[in-house]
Amino acid sequence: MTIRRRDLLRHGAGAVGALGAAGLLPFWASSFAHGVQAAPDTLTGTDILLRAEHGSWAIDGRHGHATMLNGTVPGPLIRLREGDDVRLTIDNRLDEDTSVHWHGLLVPPEFDGVPGVSFPGIRPGERFTYRFPLIQSGTYWYHSHSGLQEQIGLFGPLIIDPKGPDPIASDREHVILLSDWSFLHPHRLLMKLKQQSGYFNRQKQTLAGLASGRDQPAKDRLDWGRMRMDPTDISDVTGSTYTFLVNGHGPADTWTGLFRPGERVRLRIINAAAMTVFNVRLPGLKVTVVAADGQPVRPVTVDELQIANAETYDVIVTPDEDKAYALVAEAVDRSGIARATLAPRAGMVAPLPPRRRRPLATMRDMGMDMGGMSMKEMGDMGGMSMAMRDQRNAPSVPLNPGVQTIAPMPADRTGDPGQGLIGLDHKVLAYQDLVALVPNPDARAPSRSMEIHLTGNMERYMWAFDGKAFSAVTAPIPFRENERVRVTLVNDTMMTHPIHLHGHFFELVTGKGDHAPRKHTVAVLPGGKVTFDLTANAVGDWAFHCHMLLHMHAGMFQVVGVRPDPAPESAGEASA
Repeated sequence: MTIRRRDLLRHGAGAVGALGAAGLLPFWASSFAHGVQAAPDTLTGTDILLRAEHGSWAIDGRHGHATMLNGTVPGPLIRLREGDDVRLTIDNRLDEDTSVHWHGLLVPPEFDGVPGVSFPGIRPGERFTYRFPLIQSGTYWYHSHSGLQEQIGLFGPLIIDPKGPDPIASDREHVILLSDWSFLHPHRLLMKLKQQSGYFNRQKQTLAGLASGRDQPAKDRLDWGRMRMDPTDISDVTGSTYTFLVNGHGPADTWTGLFRPGERVRLRIINAAAMTVFNVRLPGLKVTVVAADGQPVRPVTVDELQIANAETYDVIVTPDEDKAYALVAEAVDRSGIARATLAPRAGMVAPLPPRRRRPLATMRDMGMDMGGMSMKEMGDMGGMSMAMRDQRNAPSVPLNPGVQTIAPMPADRTGDPGQGLIGLDHKVLAYQDLVALVPNPDARAPSRSMEIHLTGNMERYMWAFDGKAFSAVTAPIPFRENERVRVTLVNDTMMTHPIHLHGHFFELVTGKGDHAPRKHTVAVLPGGKVTFDLTANAVGDWAFHCHMLLHMHAGMFQVVGVRPDPAPESAGEASA
């Protein structure tokens, strides 16, 4: 990337700080950002070139190896316009295959960017050009779908402006791109988790905690121990190895977004983390959610929101006072935070709120919320098994070594604010708060339904759909073109799984009728379930997977096959 002298002068200390403290950063992510409209290196137009290469970058003064696009981590901001036909070329200068997936974009399957599903991948030294029309607008992002390159830097933000007036008015925009970074290679992270469950958990319960009356009483600890479950196991990979970032900046090298008091500021929040769910809040400011996964929703004002991996939320804040505000993105297990500042001037710093106690998983997270009944009282419940691994509760799931538990009573948790956020004294966003701004394009009743279980063995670090890891899958999940299907995802594990379907949006079933919120990624809370309606209107093969990168890598990945109707070939024929 070429930095012009006048651009350096325009950004002044911000640009210098970006280059010196955190390695080479794009202007939208420089230490003191005026807003994405002022970023001179934003990639726009209809013909864009991205260069994938190895590089070194620094976080809070420590250097590490990264895969980069155009020499930066995060990658450059790409800003396109709805209605355009675009050409996005990847020049692979790595010594390994690569790819780029345009997360949330409705594109032809051959340009979806998933090696082995939609195309072969991009070989070292070769170029590949993605060509597709832009038929949507909103906040999105892009990332590698090759190996674990996403974890080590190959991702960036993507905005598509509407071809008409923007339904979301604002005076200024900032991208808030959240991520997690470890100086331990992601394959080492996976190996550690395979060798020892809870390897990165430094927040386990202790005898000292028991003696002081903190956390669970002895009886509950024994009950959980008999089930071989740890209530502190909220995140697989934690702040013990991760540094949590906002726009590529660690907590010590905080990023600042500038504003003028009274402005209506749009924050385009993207969770590009590999393994971290974040709780986002700006103490002292109300947050009005105006879009989810790029799709406008009726404004809903909250104090905090939980954003799972690969989700995006657009929010409006209106800071009236001439002071700095902290933006806190707390890891779901509270093992660390990413922080940023909104301020009228560079150099201002807002105080951080006190650190909250780390949460504990509950019986609701085990899929057996019985309203305070003890485990002994639950008993057999009149024929309904409350055992944690009873196939009568999921007859279609084989009880193989990869299935450690089956939730006895999974609950619809779309009204929950997110794991660890129940019972707070302020408003936290829940999926049931979301209402689409415009009617859904397809309001037909589903013609059939299906249930998919999210399964795993946390001790062996095995993850799968319906007990079958992707390596054992022989056929895609079949759909007929344009059929309307109700899909229920049941989470039999104690981990949140952000499930992403490529090439489609789906409507969450939360009682909003033809204004159901449309999403491409949905977080299924532990022991919970989520139902959505899908119109399978894009013929082809599409990836369907957990967006916890190591869960996907370990097997929680499948292919959805949409075939023309009438199908010229067997719907069950494998093509992945």
